[in-house]
Amino acid sequence: MIREVFFAIGFFCAAALASAGTEFEEAAAKADYVVLADETHADVNDDGSAAFRIFKRIKIGTPAGAFANRVVKYDYDPLTAEAKFAEARVIGADGSERKLDCTEAHDRPAPARDIYWSARQIVLEIGRLNPGDVLEYGIEKRGFSYALLGAENAAGTPDAASEDADSKFVPPMRGEFYDIVPFWTTGAPIEKKVYSVAIRKPLQYKFYRGDVRAEARFLEDGRTEYRFIAEDVTPFKKEPNMVDLFDAAPKLLLSTTRSWREKSLWFHRVNEDFGSFRPTPAAQRKTDEIVAGAKDDREKVARLTHWVADNMRYSGISMGKGEGYTLHPTDMNFTDRCGVCKDKASLLVAMLRMAGFEACAAMTMAGSRIEDVPADHFNHCVALVKLDGEWTPLDPTWVPFERELWSSAESQQHYLPGVPEGSELRETPVAPAENHYLRVSVTGTLGADGTLEGEYLLEAEGQTDARIRRPFIEGRVEDWPEMIARELRAIAPNVEILEIELGNDWRAYLEMPLRLKARFRAPRYAAVAPDGSLIYEPIVFRNVFPRGRRHERMDTSPETRRFAFRDSCSRTAEFSERVALPFGAEPRRVEKKTEGAAASFAGTLSVQGGALTYSQKLTMNKRVYEPEDWPAVRDALRAGKAFAETPVVLKKQ
Repeated sequence: MIREVFFAIGFFCAAALASAGTEFEEAAAKADYVVLADETHADVNDDGSAAFRIFKRIKIGTPAGAFANRVVKYDYDPLTAEAKFAEARVIGADGSERKLDCTEAHDRPAPARDIYWSARQIVLEIGRLNPGDVLEYGIEKRGFSYALLGAENAAGTPDAASEDADSKFVPPMRGEFYDIVPFWTTGAPIEKKVYSVAIRKPLQYKFYRGDVRAEARFLEDGRTEYRFIAEDVTPFKKEPNMVDLFDAAPKLLLSTTRSWREKSLWFHRVNEDFGSFRPTPAAQRKTDEIVAGAKDDREKVARLTHWVADNMRYSGISMGKGEGYTLHPTDMNFTDRCGVCKDKASLLVAMLRMAGFEACAAMTMAGSRIEDVPADHFNHCVALVKLDGEWTPLDPTWVPFERELWSSAESQQHYLPGVPEGSELRETPVAPAENHYLRVSVTGTLGADGTLEGEYLLEAEGQTDARIRRPFIEGRVEDWPEMIARELRAIAPNVEILEIELGNDWRAYLEMPLRLKARFRAPRYAAVAPDGSLIYEPIVFRNVFPRGRRHERMDTSPETRRFAFRDSCSRTAEFSERVALPFGAEPRRVEKKTEGAAASFAGTLSVQGGALTYSQKLTMNKRVYEPEDWPAVRDALRAGKAFAETPVVLKKQ
């Protein structure tokens, strides 16, 4: 008999419950269906493997809700787990019961793109449902949710149990357990959500952004059961451009690993013992060839990083033992020139070592933050090299045909180095905005009939350069003239492109930042009023090469924000224009300026001396912004938009 000794560790306050209940009732009344119960129970073995019992009870509200639940799917990785439907039934609105035969469930390959690691899903057809019906089903799963090391334990030595079929369910860090549990919903309201875990080892956990009732009890077999309960969970209300839900919505993190340094040391040891970075004669010859003639160590590192980035295709297939936290060895990566992030990182580390550098691999999470609880929130692998005594991150996956060695689209991102001395979690710094500029300048002459002739100059660097350049790198050179002309038609549908001049061959991206100059003629570009006045819109505001102007798509309608938000990168956007007029126009001057630590704007428009001149500079200083940054960002973006959307009326003096 279980000794029912409970310790309340957290609680809901009564006021919060009352408020949530009212909100929940309103959400449930509008929903197509309501999840009455969403429960996961994990029984953890001493080796870190676990048996999971998953149970859901769903109340159908509308025909749309019935349609949405006509089929139930669950994804799993057969290399690390097995899953099956254990029970399923439908309780009709009239009290009738229909049991489903779970042996008729299908086990099929899961849809995949770019990464083909044999992921599977179990599918059970429920059949016809009606409003008022209640669907219940249970799933049993064994294993863990992260990739394994094959027949080796955490130390990289043969595991005595490796021949046992159950050994594949043991996690890579043998004996450790970790999980990340979303406690939010973006669809149906959840009346009650429960997550429990029974485990022998001490378990650290933390609940982020929200309230949960947490309990613990001692079990007779020496384990402790931790239980987390949330009630009346309403759909999460997203904001435009907000950060990932894992960074904003309620979640639970659990881990038996004591620290990130412990994880760092383990990750380093695993790959050293596996032999991921051992040199090969062929790879050594190519390394020597690449670094020959380099003027210093930094140039050697740059050459090797770009070679791996540009010459190794991104496509992953299941290769068995080398999946998960062990990185595929040099001979495989160099021969195949094909793989995912960890394969690219592994080959770069190996080639850096063959060039005489100290190098290691690191784990990171592209797209969201990593918290202080070491719960393995990783989806990406990168490389590290020691330069001037400091570990420097390199990412050959994110910089193919880009001018950076570490993509600034990954700034303000956590990573865990797998270095010999061990490391705590680190964060990449904010990229300076001036490293990612877009500069557009126009000079021209405007005729009395509104025809504009002039020169359009575009320059870009960093991530802005990469975004504009990428379609041309991926496309055929013979298509470039039409591709560029298509972009420049944003000036006006009837624009005539007279000449195009590229700063260099855009495939030679390391030679210089992107540069494009075009001479054009746009008949009747400005509207002519009956009195001969001209209505003119500056060309620099036309959405030419929109891939480099992503910030302009940020939604500035919200007055305030509750959550952090993001852009693709820090940046500056500088626009200038000078157009000679066909007549002396009434003098005019408009200035606008906003200042803030997160963003700023300065713009001037002037009509004077027979010419219209315009200049503006927008600076966005971060990739990830806090809610308190929003006023400065919003003011700067809206100021630039106001200039862009206000035509200039040019009246004769």
